[in-house]
Amino acid sequence: MIVALGGNPVSNRDWHQLTLAVASGLLCALAIAKTLPLTVNAALAVADTLCSVSNAAGSPLDKVELISSHALPNVPGKRVTIVRVTYGPGGFTRPHRHAGSVTAYITKGEVRSQLAGDPLETFTVGQSFFEPPGATHVVSANASNTEPAELIAVFVADEGAQLTTYID
Repeated sequence: MIVALGGNPVSNRDWHQLTLAVASGLLCALAIAKTLPLTVNAALAVADTLCSVSNAAGSPLDKVELISSHALPNVPGKRVTIVRVTYGPGGFTRPHRHAGSVTAYITKGEVRSQLAGDPLETFTVGQSFFEPPGATHVVSANASNTEPAELIAVFVADEGAQLTTYID
């Protein structure tokens, strides 16, 4: 069976993977909401990060996993959220912006990154890069078509902010 979403055909396998990804994200968000003292808006922001699907043309192995999210008691109204981003071979995230500051640290493979107006760079294990609030991240991708890549992203943003906004 082939289903069309937005004019692009989606196979049973892709549909199954998408359903599992969304269900996993919702279950994680529910578990987080029950264990952390989150406001409703903050819970929705974390769920948005978990449930985002980067692009069907990336790798089916691409995923975002929440590591932790905590209000900053010494900075009222701010929250730090840490996620693990895994890119399968050839994987990427489509152009996007973040509500707050983001620092990314590469833990596996090589990641290509480019902010609007800056040169395209490739970062390897142990290197990091910074994204200021509102910067357009035009390239975020695995530099390899055969090996996975992974990074840890640390967000510092307003409580309840939508962490990632995709650009169409």
